[in-house]
Amino acid sequence: MPPAAHRSLATLGMTQLVLVPSILYLHGFASGPNSTKVRGLRGLLRPDGIELNAPDLNVPSFEKLDFEAIVERALEAGRLIPPAAIVGSSLGGLVALEVIRQGLRKPLVLIAPALGVADQWITRLPEGDPIEVFNHARDAQAPIHRAFFEQMTRVISDRNKPEVPVTLIMGRKDENVPFDRVAAVWRRWQNGDELAPGSRFVEIAEGDHGLTAFADVLAREIRRAASGASGILGQSLES
Repeated sequence: MPPAAHRSLATLGMTQLVLVPSILYLHGFASGPNSTKVRGLRGLLRPDGIELNAPDLNVPSFEKLDFEAIVERALEAGRLIPPAAIVGSSLGGLVALEVIRQGLRKPLVLIAPALGVADQWITRLPEGDPIEVFNHARDAQAPIHRAFFEQMTRVISDRNKPEVPVTLIMGRKDENVPFDRVAAVWRRWQNGDELAPGSRFVEIAEGDHGLTAFADVLAREIRRAASGASGILGQSLES
């Protein structure tokens, strides 16, 4: 059985210890632990006895967001409840790579990860500080300090390939993270030492950045990672 979280349930007046496989889920920028994607995945994975551990990564606050603090929060969550696998969505993909680099080595699923786009964190920004952006968790515009975007231009967590099996899921029609940049990072990882056995690039022809319409594909790949099942590199999925 993969590493699991402990959950106490009351059964016939008695406390019973049940082993529940846990997935550490790291959400994206301007999102949160109760996003549409998280809710959808929970509904798909719970029948299989898999729980998502999705910490709030808006630390120390969204307004003063800090990448190092985000990574530390993710590490704390993974150490508290050891996961069977780690899932990183968008910005959470960079966080997941850094968490693995710092020692929390578990099979990895990257969903529309923000790879190869360090320069774009700052080039698209308007003038001013703080900057107003749409915060999906709040469903409203919210301010954030410019220093976060400047910090992200210096993050190199995607420079080296992860030393664990990695599944990367990317939509061809991603409107936020250019598909070609992510694919270029994957090829660079492949051109060095071999990726860990079972690593795979899953291309979704009609997929956008959110990939919420493909939650079944995401859930399938998370199950595969959690069970340690191997797959075929370069699988392409049509809508």
